[in-house]
Amino acid sequence: MAVPLLVVAALGALAPTLSPYLTDLVLKVMILAIFALSLELVVGMTGLVSLGHAAFYGIGAYVTVLGSGDSGGSIAVLLPLAMLGAAGYALFVGALGLRTKGVYFIMVTLAFAQMAYFVFHDTSLGGGSDGIYLYVRPSVGPIDLENRLTLFYVALAGLAGTYGLLALIRRSRFGAALAGIRVNEQRMRATGFPTYGYKLAAFVIAGALAGLAGFLVASRDGVVNPEMLSWHVSGDVLLMIILGGLGHLRGAVIGAVAFTLLKELFSTHALVGPLADHWQLSLGITIIVFVALLPKGLIGLMERLSPKGNA
Repeated sequence: MAVPLLVVAALGALAPTLSPYLTDLVLKVMILAIFALSLELVVGMTGLVSLGHAAFYGIGAYVTVLGSGDSGGSIAVLLPLAMLGAAGYALFVGALGLRTKGVYFIMVTLAFAQMAYFVFHDTSLGGGSDGIYLYVRPSVGPIDLENRLTLFYVALAGLAGTYGLLALIRRSRFGAALAGIRVNEQRMRATGFPTYGYKLAAFVIAGALAGLAGFLVASRDGVVNPEMLSWHVSGDVLLMIILGGLGHLRGAVIGAVAFTLLKELFSTHALVGPLADHWQLSLGITIIVFVALLPKGLIGLMERLSPKGNA
């Protein structure tokens, strides 16, 4: 845990010295890292591939904006509501979806995410395709998320808390059970473990953490729209944990950093010129090359360079 703590301390110390652009970029990376860590719990630690994780992210964001109204709201109320809203939908999806396996589970999660997408897209609840605005960002006491630096520190605390929680889960009996389910669920069931309950608990916790990321992104952007719940957002976060390296907490964070920086690089005209008009193609080819050359992700490369490294 020494390296993650050093990174958190360094970010906290450097935050006041960063330019507005870098502050916003690092803030974006931290939010996506929380989102990626939440999916790592489901995919990397439990072995369940989900293509609907963006639903919990988007619901967390929408609950934040809808709960704020025109006059704003308290962080102490909106943050738990965003996480509970996302966890509640995860409980509903997981209770039904976890009765299936393999590709059927993937399709069920995708279907439920698309259902949530169309609820916000086709009704006045979420402002239709244009989305809705957060007129006043949440605050509580001296903590006001209208201040970018304050939001930076809140996101940093959220990232540290998420990483710490998942690290504790990995070292717990619950985490050992999830690892066993990932390797051989049938054997775990035969030894008396209620695997359905363990998987559902992991799925709900992951949904709540995605809701935390949704709360932060709504506070950062000041607007939410149905695209946050779409399948390609679920695909993006899945790419992050694959790019970083499945089964590693650091891999999820590194994948979020790499994905964001690659996207920033390929979409900036000043850096890549005309290629910026086709940044999706350039990004896709780059990720394919990374995955082909580094089957264990970027964390695998780091472990080869530093054999003592672990996540």
